[in-house]
Amino acid sequence: MIQNPILKGFNPDPSICRVGEDYYIAVSTFEWYPGVGIYHSKDLSNWTLVRRPVERLSQLNMLGNPDSGGVWAPCLSYADGKFWLIYSDIKVVSGQWKDGHNYLVTAESMEDEWSEPIYLNSAGFDPSLFHDDDGKKYIVNMVWDPRVQNHPFYGISLQEYDVEKQALVGERKIIFKGTNVKLTEAPHLYKIDGYYYLITAEGGTKYDHRATVARSKTIDGDYEVSPNGALITGFFTPDEPIQKAGHGSLVQTHTNEWYFAYLVGRPLQDDNKPLLDPRGYCPLGRETSISRIEWKDGWPVVEGGNYPQGQVTAPNIPLQPAAEINPLTTFDKAIPLDFQSLRQPMSAFSNQTERPGYLRLIGKESLTSKFSQALVARRWENFHFEAETAVEFTPDNFQQFAGLVNYYNTENWTALDITQDEELGRVLNILSCDNGLFTRPLDSIVSLPEQGEVFLKVIVQANTYHYEYSVNGQKWTAIGSVFESYKLSDDYVRGGGFFTGAFVGMHCVDLNTLSLPADFRYFKYSPLD
Repeated sequence: MIQNPILKGFNPDPSICRVGEDYYIAVSTFEWYPGVGIYHSKDLSNWTLVRRPVERLSQLNMLGNPDSGGVWAPCLSYADGKFWLIYSDIKVVSGQWKDGHNYLVTAESMEDEWSEPIYLNSAGFDPSLFHDDDGKKYIVNMVWDPRVQNHPFYGISLQEYDVEKQALVGERKIIFKGTNVKLTEAPHLYKIDGYYYLITAEGGTKYDHRATVARSKTIDGDYEVSPNGALITGFFTPDEPIQKAGHGSLVQTHTNEWYFAYLVGRPLQDDNKPLLDPRGYCPLGRETSISRIEWKDGWPVVEGGNYPQGQVTAPNIPLQPAAEINPLTTFDKAIPLDFQSLRQPMSAFSNQTERPGYLRLIGKESLTSKFSQALVARRWENFHFEAETAVEFTPDNFQQFAGLVNYYNTENWTALDITQDEELGRVLNILSCDNGLFTRPLDSIVSLPEQGEVFLKVIVQANTYHYEYSVNGQKWTAIGSVFESYKLSDDYVRGGGFFTGAFVGMHCVDLNTLSLPADFRYFKYSPLD
């Protein structure tokens, strides 16, 4: 059996494709840099992060992008001897406008440097590339309607892409307006046994999310909606531990079996927290699950029922051994792909050369900035885990601080930081930002030796987390309040930026000279469940 989710932590909008006996899934990364995560598997069960291909500012410049802007819904495909990757860069996430721009990059192998981007359009988000069997290629994407009197999700468009001209050509045609569930997006097109199958997401991306299937004998329609209802949804199974099923894509295995990869969310179980929805909050963000597909009367249906299941039947492929994961990251070698920065490359504020064996972060703007933060972090992937680091940092004044942070977006985070106090000298402090409301949840700040390494730790226990510190790495002392995990979730944040997930990592701020370094010796992420 395959255990779901197959990609834990914030890994939404999966685009799955096969190359021979190799399988790849591309997922959204939003404001996190580099853009797009690509995972690889041989068996559809065990997946390894192998590439973040959108890694140059010439491919993606997100400075100033809003929370949950940036890279939405990549589409990965393979044809003509190379990989094709389409992605959106969304500049506005709330209000009447989206101002999203869609690009195409290619590479002959996954390890190659991916090409400079080809601009496609700015008509809407979630573009996908379809390679027809007559050699033609088409872009399908949702079209955004900013007119105040109209529903903003105008429909799914189809337009031919000319490889030689590197541009969209011909008429743009709306081929599908969706169902009465509305919010029709995330189109993926397939040709199977003489039919064109169009899979879209509908209902938004929370608990009423779903995937819809329609088909047509011709590529430009008319598209008939499946008589079986939603391909998958968690809307009708509120007691299941996996929810929010929707946005996804199909793959046919080399053993001639069919699977559907799709986003999901796993809510915390806590009767004491205030609820926006009775199913709860998902601090791990939107993850990726997979289900086996059967074909009935020419329509794809999910084996066992159209709801997200914790276990699904594996394909007739030998199970590969899962990769061993070392919880300890040291900085005497390249930083693992699990770690990302915000809106810009790590090279803009960090290095591993000035002090070998350490990750040096050069202090930049605050955690509320949408421009230049010195933050390196990785996803929460477990409901129970510990994360710790050791940092050397000698601030000159209260405008400089560095340490351990748990982060959702610029308005929702907590940080345990070394800073400077005029009377006490070097100290530890905690700052919390709760939907833009700032508090210092310490009765009194903690004095530290004026020099030397400080060890910082966070312990996450599903619904809550707390910080600890040590000056020798052996004797740990709890510090500050117990925080609620649900406040680092899509379901809690206000406004339009609710598409990512909780991260834990290291940061450095210098609001005096933007130049004071903090040196981190290691980072350790240890699952406890």
